[in-house]
Amino acid sequence: MRAHSPSSPLGHVVILGGSMAGLLAAHVLSRHAERVTVLERDNYDAGSGPRSGVPQSRHTHVLLTSGMNALDELLPGVVRELEDAGAPNLSIPADLGVWQAGQWVSRANASRPVMTGSRPLLDHVVRGRVLADPRIDVLTSTEATGFLGGPDRITGVSVRGRGTDHQEHDGIEADLVVDATGRGSRTPEWLTALGGTAPAEEVLETGRAYATCVFETDDAGSPDQVRGFYIVPDAAQPFGAIILPAEGDRWMVTLSGPRGQAPPTDPAGFVDFATSLPHDAPHKWLSTARPLSRPVGYRHTANRRRRYDLAARDRTGLLVVGDALCMFNPVYGQGLSVAALNAVALDRALAKPDVPSAHVLQRKVLRSSNGAWDVATGADSPMPGATGDAVRSGFVDRLLNRYLERVRVRVPGDTVVCRAFRDVLFLLEPPSSLLTSPQVVLRTLLRPAIPTPPDLPTP
Repeated sequence: MRAHSPSSPLGHVVILGGSMAGLLAAHVLSRHAERVTVLERDNYDAGSGPRSGVPQSRHTHVLLTSGMNALDELLPGVVRELEDAGAPNLSIPADLGVWQAGQWVSRANASRPVMTGSRPLLDHVVRGRVLADPRIDVLTSTEATGFLGGPDRITGVSVRGRGTDHQEHDGIEADLVVDATGRGSRTPEWLTALGGTAPAEEVLETGRAYATCVFETDDAGSPDQVRGFYIVPDAAQPFGAIILPAEGDRWMVTLSGPRGQAPPTDPAGFVDFATSLPHDAPHKWLSTARPLSRPVGYRHTANRRRRYDLAARDRTGLLVVGDALCMFNPVYGQGLSVAALNAVALDRALAKPDVPSAHVLQRKVLRSSNGAWDVATGADSPMPGATGDAVRSGFVDRLLNRYLERVRVRVPGDTVVCRAFRDVLFLLEPPSSLLTSPQVVLRTLLRPAIPTPPDLPTP
């Protein structure tokens, strides 16, 4: 990075991608740069509908406790704004029927909050907060087509307009380019085109596929009834379901299956697929609800981590965040929260008197996603048909998997183990805490699992 005045040490920052990871990075960097420009392929509609550039926008989303905390640290009061806009706030497991390891998780166990508003609503509220900053400019219907400079020093991007006859490529110079373009990131090939090398990748693929459909129901339910379901898939039981409330009295329903057993994308077949689940409660609920749309399928569920932190230590001018850096199997609902955690890590790194190098910033951002990576790859490694170099299959890994399976079996009925496991899933504690907590270890190894009732539990 070039030297600039102490008040704006980063000069001009260009953000590729105006979705959650890009918006939050822009918000953080606007406090350390002369100006920030966001390049977004889509047009921003006045409302909060799905966008083609966000393939996940029609699917169920969860903002975990860690993500809620991170968002409020970055944009104070934004969680309250989301609630005011209609985003439901649930306590887990008190408000949800969670089926894990062949049992319902006791709803009397200690809970943490999550938000379950739709992705378009979350994007709309956060976008309104971030783009109110006059230091941030946005160019919509504009896509980057490559980097300027060389493999060790990125100096900007080439761009072109979308949806017009103008096909010429223009250049935008920048002191820092941030890739927040998600799973479709082209940074590896753009670095190769400059004569550099693509980053090493770690991959774990299970072949899992899922589909999402929006429902409505007339059943308001009693106060002690659950406000949704989460059927947790595992190696022994590979079918999953997430049924959660969203704004506007709608329900987002996502069903998932293993390789070769994708949920159908017609409403009747989608509902019938729920009979594959290990408990009939979700199917009974779906049978009385009304679909508001056709189910939308999704198959890109690989976990993929690009190790920009391991190469080109002297490279300047490039930072990669969000799914462009580390992507997870979406069924675990981590992506939004990790995007916020990436931004918090960036914010804290830039709070130091001297601006860190691009390499140091990259390491800090990647480190903030390590917990989510460990959770997702740990859950997917034992799945039937899991492939890739990130599959954990060594002797130590097998021992660890056996221990974690004992943990999972004790989650439903043991409030101490449930609390510790939940905080790992919600990215509040590292997975290693399940091994370093004496209480958890003793209960896991020495105490029998406590069975819970077979019927859907009440508080």
